[in-house]
Amino acid sequence: MSPHAGTAGLTPHTLAFVESPVQLLNVLEWAHLRAPRAEEAPGGGLTLVVLSPTDPMTRGQLRRMADLARDEGHTVRWEEARGGPLAPFQTIGGLTRLLRGADRIVMGDPFSRYVQLLLTITKARELVVVDDGTATMEFVAQLASGERLVRWHRKGGRPGPRDLIFAPVSSAARRRLTPSARRKVEIFSSMPIETTPEGVTITANAFAWTRATFGPPRITKGADMVGTSLVETGVVDYDRYLEAVATLAKTHGATRYFAHRRESTEKLHRLAVETGLEIVRPDLPLELIARRGPIGRTILSFPSTVVHTLPLALVGTEVRVSVCDIDPAWLTENASPRAQGFLSGVTGTARDVHRLSAVTAA
Repeated sequence: MSPHAGTAGLTPHTLAFVESPVQLLNVLEWAHLRAPRAEEAPGGGLTLVVLSPTDPMTRGQLRRMADLARDEGHTVRWEEARGGPLAPFQTIGGLTRLLRGADRIVMGDPFSRYVQLLLTITKARELVVVDDGTATMEFVAQLASGERLVRWHRKGGRPGPRDLIFAPVSSAARRRLTPSARRKVEIFSSMPIETTPEGVTITANAFAWTRATFGPPRITKGADMVGTSLVETGVVDYDRYLEAVATLAKTHGATRYFAHRRESTEKLHRLAVETGLEIVRPDLPLELIARRGPIGRTILSFPSTVVHTLPLALVGTEVRVSVCDIDPAWLTENASPRAQGFLSGVTGTARDVHRLSAVTAA
């Protein structure tokens, strides 16, 4: 992949920033939905900027997704945004002209400090937030209530020194994300939105591009399990999680475990040894993997984004998504006070899923 390919001399109508494969997928879904309008035809002024992370699995998925974006006719600009202490300054400096020339900014993570900093530069009159998983639910709630932007699994803790230093930028970004006479704000989401912030346009993401591009999948008789990064984010206890996975796999006859891109190698190795599950590291977001198939007739998951997105991507198939509640006893001492309520809300608001009680380890 050649960095900055196809961007020379381009002043984009729409500039999109993504930091994860799921964000990139949802930008493609947003662009597909707007394609019927002549001025929003695929490739028509959309430049997609990848602010690349450092972990290999995420980078690999992003490269695959970037290829799909190019196939759709979009321009992709790959930025090594975290490639050393000077990388952020070089990235922001190189994007300043594009930011100031864009009429519309599309972003996948309004909690990202990188994105918040970029928002202070742009003069775009239209801002679009596409899904970054369940974090979108928290973003909408905070925007509606006028709270500062804090990720749900960190909420309730004391702000650190970096939080205090970055506070003015975060506050400025929040003001930019508040609709006004000069600025429109749209949220493109497959998540349940209970309270719509005043002046914000909500557009439903039904995964139309995914269903039109992939599948229908071949469905196997068994069950597959979806991994989560709740251990890595410090929410769920390591040993309790492994016990729960083992119990679920035995109860439902699961044979494959689709790893979350943030799950540690050590944890996945232990899962394979102790449960006998085949560990699969997907090269694309799970919505595309499932739609492409083969996929189990039952998909087991803990509360996460996929309990909302997979039923949409797999609509019309015989696949059933089953979600297992998080037992409060699994939470770590460092988990946010809001963790249990938020995770229960993720499960409780999911449509077209089968809800399982929290499992008791053998």
